[in-house]
Amino acid sequence: MQHPVKTRTLLRFVLRFFLRFPLTLGLGLAVLMSTPARAADEPATERVQITDPYIELHTGPGRGYPVFFVAARQEWITIELRFTDWYKVRTEGGKLGWVHRRQLETTLTEAGGSKSFRDLALDDYLSRRVQLGAAIGRFEREPMLKFWTSYKLSDTLSLEGTIGQVQGTFSGTDFWHLNLISEPWSDRRLSPFFGIGVGKFKNIPNLSLVSATPTDANLSNVTIGARYYLSERFVLRADWSLYTAFVADQRSTEYRAITAGLSFFF
Repeated sequence: MQHPVKTRTLLRFVLRFFLRFPLTLGLGLAVLMSTPARAADEPATERVQITDPYIELHTGPGRGYPVFFVAARQEWITIELRFTDWYKVRTEGGKLGWVHRRQLETTLTEAGGSKSFRDLALDDYLSRRVQLGAAIGRFEREPMLKFWTSYKLSDTLSLEGTIGQVQGTFSGTDFWHLNLISEPWSDRRLSPFFGIGVGKFKNIPNLSLVSATPTDANLSNVTIGARYYLSERFVLRADWSLYTAFVADQRSTEYRAITAGLSFFF
């Protein structure tokens, strides 16, 4: 493991990862992406009065959906649901459609005040549950590639699963591990974290080597790092890990790794 990574081998690994789990990822993404989000302290419904000349109702939550109805000034509409920056509203006549937040910012509440909106992107970040990400870095002196997914168990604890590969000229290493991640300041834009976990480690020498035998071992690790919330649903991440591979009953080998990558959340 003292030579540059083989690009084609890493690409095959990426393709193998996505081909190996298409059904699970597809179903999970479909369910999560189709669930509208609502800030925790927003009411289930709220009536507001239009002050602009009109508000356009779309058939779906996006500018690509056609406008099918226009609600006029002084008409009351009821906000029922939020999906990112789009709100599902119902007119007094029973028309149901989607309106962008910018059009609702000029409306009046039943108390006569201007309707205010919190930072919705930050709301989504603080209420995140599932994250998917990828990173590149160095495993000792060798390039490495890893993918991870995590599920938020509480405000400060997450369960994270990782698979990775280190590929050199003379051998290749595959590994996976499950970690419990603690993030004490998860409500901040820049958030440090640390974690511990266990998994499996497998080093496979190239067939060209004489008398080389694969190494299949249990793996433990400790990780420290930090996340930085960028915008929308994207988060930067950097971490340092110490891996311990238990290659025999009385022998273990330690490896150090540092990576940086990007993740997105739901």
